[in-house]
Amino acid sequence: MTIHSLRSKINLIFFINFILMMLLFAILYQYQKYRSEEEIVKQERKNIHYLYLYYQKYNTIDIDYLASQNIRTVSGKKREVLNKIFSKNKKAVFQAIHYQNSRYIFYSNGSFRLLLENMRRPSSGSELILLFLGVVPLLILIYLWIIRSLKPISDLKEKIKLFTKGDFTIDCGSDRGDEIADLANEFNDAIKMIRDLIRSRQLFLRATMHELKTPIAKGRIVSEMLDDEKQKERLQNIFIRLNILIDEFARIERVSSRNIHLKIQSYPLSTLLHESLKLLMLDGKKDMVSFDMDYNETIQVDIELFPTALKNLIANAIRYSPDHRVGIRVKERQIIITNKGKKLLHDITEYYTPFRHSESGSGLGLYIVKSIVDIHKMRLRYSYSEGENRFTIYY
Repeated sequence: MTIHSLRSKINLIFFINFILMMLLFAILYQYQKYRSEEEIVKQERKNIHYLYLYYQKYNTIDIDYLASQNIRTVSGKKREVLNKIFSKNKKAVFQAIHYQNSRYIFYSNGSFRLLLENMRRPSSGSELILLFLGVVPLLILIYLWIIRSLKPISDLKEKIKLFTKGDFTIDCGSDRGDEIADLANEFNDAIKMIRDLIRSRQLFLRATMHELKTPIAKGRIVSEMLDDEKQKERLQNIFIRLNILIDEFARIERVSSRNIHLKIQSYPLSTLLHESLKLLMLDGKKDMVSFDMDYNETIQVDIELFPTALKNLIANAIRYSPDHRVGIRVKERQIIITNKGKKLLHDITEYYTPFRHSESGSGLGLYIVKSIVDIHKMRLRYSYSEGENRFTIYY
C-alpha cells in the first residue's frame, strides 16, 4: 500500500507508536512480575535461613517473626494434602508451589521441616496499568489535536479547487498563528492580486472593444448613404465581418481567462455546423467544405462557444491544406475534421499552447479549440493517416 497524504502518514506513525507502546508496556509488565517473584523467592530463602538458625538455638519457631513477614504455618487437612504433593520430590530441600491461589513453601533439612503459607503476593502491576491507561488517552488526544490542526489544509485544498474552476471570490485568509495560516494568507494575497489583474484586463478589453465598435457602427451608417448598391453591400459586409470578429474576440477572451459560465442547451449538429460556417464567412467559397453526416444528433453545448471551436478547426484545415479543402464527417458521437497535408512536426500537445509561433502556425487557434472542448467535458484527438490530418471531437 502506497501512502501519499500527510494524514495517512500521521495515522501510520501513531499506529506504529501505539503498537510499540503496547509491546513496551507488555515487556515492562512481564519484567516487573518476574522481578517481584524473584524478590519473594529471595525473601523466602532469607526467612527460612533465619528460622533454621532460630530453631537450632531455641528449638522452636519464631512465630512473631513469621507474622511480621506475612507468613503463617499450615495445619489441618491442607497440611496433609500439601505434604503429599511435596513428598513426590523427596530430594529437594526447598520447594515452593502455588496451590488454590496461595503460595506454599516447604523446607526439609533432617529433623527440621517447615510447611508455610506465604501471604505476600507478587506485584499486580497496577501502577504500570494505571500509567498505561493514562498514556493511551493522552496519545489519543495528541492524535486528535494534530488531525484537527490539519483540517485547514483540507479547507484550503477545497478553496484552491474552486479557484482553479474560475471562482475568484474565495477568501482563504486565516487568523491562526501556525505555518498553515501563513500559507493560506499568502495564497489569499495571490488571489487578490490575480483578481485585480483580471478586473483590469477585463476593463481594458471592454473599453477597447467598445471603442472599436463605435467607428464600425458609424461606418455602417455612412455606408447606408451610398448610392452605389454594389459598394454599399461590400462595405456593409466588411463592417459585419469586423463586428463578428470583435464578438469572437470577446468569446476567446472569456475562454482564455476561464471567466466563463456556460449556457448549455440542446442543438442539432447541423445547426452547430451551420453557425460555424457563418463565422468563417466563406461567401462564395463554400465548396471548400464537404459534408458527410451519418448522424444529426442533438448535443448539449454553449451555442456561442462550441461553433467557435468548430470554426477554428475548419479554418486551420483550409489554411494549411495544399488544396484549401476540408472534409467534415459526423459519425456516432464523433465530429471529424480532415484535410490533406503534411503531418504536424511536433506532438499535438505543443500546439495547444497559446500564442505558439511555428511554421505550422497552429498556435492560438488550437489552444482555443482545446479550451472550449475541455470546458464542455469532451475530448479532442489528432491522428495522421495516408496523407490526411484528422481532428476528432468525441462528444
